[in-house]
Amino acid sequence: MEIQLWREILHPYEQAVAELVLKFRCLRVEYKKHGLYSPIENVTGRVKTISSILEKMQRKGVPMEEMAEKIEDIAGVRIICQFVEDIERVARDIEARSDLEILNHKNYLGNQKKSGYRSYHIIARYGVQTIIGLKKVKVEIQIRTMGMNFWATTEHHLQYKYKGEIPEHISAQLQKASDALMSLDREMSEVRSEIIDAMNDSRIKNRIVKEILGSIENLYRVASEREVKKIQDEFYEVFSHGDLEELKRFQKQLDIIAEGYRAQAIEHPLLDEDDK
Repeated sequence: MEIQLWREILHPYEQAVAELVLKFRCLRVEYKKHGLYSPIENVTGRVKTISSILEKMQRKGVPMEEMAEKIEDIAGVRIICQFVEDIERVARDIEARSDLEILNHKNYLGNQKKSGYRSYHIIARYGVQTIIGLKKVKVEIQIRTMGMNFWATTEHHLQYKYKGEIPEHISAQLQKASDALMSLDREMSEVRSEIIDAMNDSRIKNRIVKEILGSIENLYRVASEREVKKIQDEFYEVFSHGDLEELKRFQKQLDIIAEGYRAQAIEHPLLDEDDK
């Protein structure tokens, strides 16, 4: 097949990967904008190289005219989660999407491969708009924890190096590493709620600090510089304690002060700097 034809064939897959990576990253942002914990930590994507596609077709005995239907991972999107529990949440989010037609699930979590590979795969069909109309392509969406992804990436490199025939002693080491990462995932799950609470507190703190600084900046327009500096110094003192509840109380007090100045501005709209 000519290179130009391969480019035409793979372009819809490249477009599908680019669009889905963007959409899942936006989903992560949406969780955070609503002040929620995001089960998505990172999103990446890739289209298989021509040589990888040809090797897989040869290995599976797939003729060229059946490539699009039988090679399901030409387009791949990988979603990385912090915890095993997040994988199920992400899978539900994907299944609820109207822009994806779910075709199949491959669960290698509780039923890991002999090699030690663990992941959750969703095979879906996704439509992209091209200059010649709608083109639907298959996409494999892999959902893993960070530990699973580290192991799978390492194993993939070794498979490539040894052309699929990894020496027995290295396979044994990989299995041992997989067991260790599974144990780590279990331990992280046990403290998941504590970690999520800490992350939520950090997000809330960042939001409150941003709002307080915005309020102090606005006060410079209606209050004396000396008074605003006093409020600012009080804020830095409260912030240095690192107490979230104390920071919330300070914000409420600042809101009362700001409201008082807004009321004054309504009563005396022509007040200028010399009259303060």
